[in-house]
Amino acid sequence: MPKYIVFMRSQSSKGPSGSNSPPSPEQMQQMFASYKAWMGKFKDQITDLGDKLKPGGRVVSATADGPFVESKEVIGGYMIITADGFDEAVEVVRACPAAQMPGAQLEVRELSGAKM
Repeated sequence: MPKYIVFMRSQSSKGPSGSNSPPSPEQMQQMFASYKAWMGKFKDQITDLGDKLKPGGRVVSATADGPFVESKEVIGGYMIITADGFDEAVEVVRACPAAQMPGAQLEVRELSGAKM
């Protein structure tokens, strides 16, 4: 079954209500319940929930605009899922609660399966 990597980007540091304040305890409970339900529904497709990435990485390129990564280029986390095809992988990701967060962008890319 093909594997897909999902890059999680966020253009905003806003909470689930769209404000700059952190989520309330009730909102956190709702978010955790949503994630738990999503993970239960797609447990056979979620291969690796990945992790958040620490800030301070570097982009290595032949050309560069400057020493800082642009906010649109920052990847905050990743996960790996399996699916019968690209459309199914997109359906799994579209159902992820992170996809509903203001400013969130989740990019789905198929892994080639090449081993080195």
